[in-house]
Amino acid sequence: MSKKILIVGGVAGGASTAARIRRLDEQAEVIMFEKGPHVSFSNCSLPFHLSGVVESSNRLVLMNPNSFKSKYNLEARTHSEVIRINRADKTVTVRNLITTEQYDETYDKLVLSPGAAPIVPRVEGATLQHVFTVRNVVDIERLQKAIVENDAQHIAVVGGGYIGVEVAENLCLAGRNVTLVQSAPQILRPFDFDMAQILQKEMMDKGVQVIVGNGLASITAEEVTLVSGKKVKADIVVLAIGVRPETTLAEEAGLEIGTSGGIKVDQNYVTSDPHIYAVGDVIEVYHRLLHKPVRLALAGPAQRQARAAADHIYGIANINKGVIGSSSIQVFDLNGAATGLTEEVAKKAGFQVDSVYVIAPDKVGLMPTSNPLHLKLVYEVPTGRILGAQAIGKGNADKRVDVIATLITMGGTIEDLKELELSYSPMFSTAKDVVNLAALVANNIMAGRFRQVPVSAVRGLYEAGALFVDVREENEFANGHMKGALNIPLSQLRERMHEIPKDQPVYVHCRSAQRSYNAVMALQGAGWNQVVNVSGSFLGICLYEYFTDVQTGREPIVTQYNFK
Repeated sequence: MSKKILIVGGVAGGASTAARIRRLDEQAEVIMFEKGPHVSFSNCSLPFHLSGVVESSNRLVLMNPNSFKSKYNLEARTHSEVIRINRADKTVTVRNLITTEQYDETYDKLVLSPGAAPIVPRVEGATLQHVFTVRNVVDIERLQKAIVENDAQHIAVVGGGYIGVEVAENLCLAGRNVTLVQSAPQILRPFDFDMAQILQKEMMDKGVQVIVGNGLASITAEEVTLVSGKKVKADIVVLAIGVRPETTLAEEAGLEIGTSGGIKVDQNYVTSDPHIYAVGDVIEVYHRLLHKPVRLALAGPAQRQARAAADHIYGIANINKGVIGSSSIQVFDLNGAATGLTEEVAKKAGFQVDSVYVIAPDKVGLMPTSNPLHLKLVYEVPTGRILGAQAIGKGNADKRVDVIATLITMGGTIEDLKELELSYSPMFSTAKDVVNLAALVANNIMAGRFRQVPVSAVRGLYEAGALFVDVREENEFANGHMKGALNIPLSQLRERMHEIPKDQPVYVHCRSAQRSYNAVMALQGAGWNQVVNVSGSFLGICLYEYFTDVQTGREPIVTQYNFK
């Protein structure tokens, strides 16, 4: 006897479950319910309609009910809201949102994939007509229509996560005056604070006003007021504060909700009812590094969950290894990617952890498209187990992070990454790729061959009167340097070592920390034992300091910023 399977919600989780079920069982009766007009759309591509990168909103819709029926023999019912699960009877109650008719539909198995809803804060003005959220195609069409019809020039985007940043970027590309407001001290929490400064500078340089550490207090027809009292002019307000899993249906049915707030599922995505599965943004998942349940609103994991749930319905075994959280984003001319744990999260979770930050060419420097790639590698001490990584640059940041994500999944260490053999061509990378370089630096640090300090420590050291030695060439030094720094080019170091004191800590930097590493090793070999390399060096210092200097008006610690 064929199975009857009902699916609540489309997009990545629901539609993928339905398609996998059909591949496994041609005879199954499969019905998908979606309360909106579109059962399958590219959720992650929504912001790109605002700039015209995705010119027509119709292109965001991947499949319609007719396509599902003709290609996969799947029934997709749009404008149909499942309002109740009747577990004892194994039925759901459905309301047709056009006719208001209600009816019951039986099931053998039920799959919940309702996703997550945007969080709307309880502040004055949050329900005004010029306030929008972005969840689906209808939302993005309404937002775009309001902007165009009202010729909105000033737009405030509240929330500095991926959606907020992408909405702000695309509205800026469309010629609007955009302010991005983030209550946390930084945007894009998958990146550590030091790495986020690079992306914040990029947004500011491209014309977005970025305000961090200042939350939303109220909204009026013409402006938003922040917690600090600062007022921002806004014809349109976009709320991108975050999402909350759509668990109401599950809760009312008595299904167990996990400690993270998502539906609790087992390793096969079965809920507390053996006949009901759940996948996607609505569930909690097991984090393989933190060893605890978390919520992870990403399309890739949702796709894998969908396949695993469908397989389990048909008795196919599934090995659930948990998630690590890998993601990527383009911020104007920079590409960013992150995987695993940030250094901050790892420390808060109780890991004994260290990190290295390296800047290296993304391809051979002779190539016209060669640019610096910034990579931060987070690892456990003393095991060397890799816990996370973040990369930012104009080149293939995602490729580098994907390599490290693979190693994390396989339990790899910095020793494994150091020895990893990667493909090489001058147009694609360097013979010693930046990921190998990061592992080499980490290996040296763990072995105690030299010491380093992060760029985040430099201002405190400078204010305490520390001595910095700049080993760049004199012309580089003249184009901007740390105030009070002693310039001894690496090419002159061996003749001028006597100028460097031995009886106090000395912090050595160059442009990107490679020449300064060589200087540190030379000094150590000549008897200096208090020399420390500055990770990231002058380029890293400038990138770390610039955004906060500009935003707060504090006194720079450099004579001139240099980002070249």
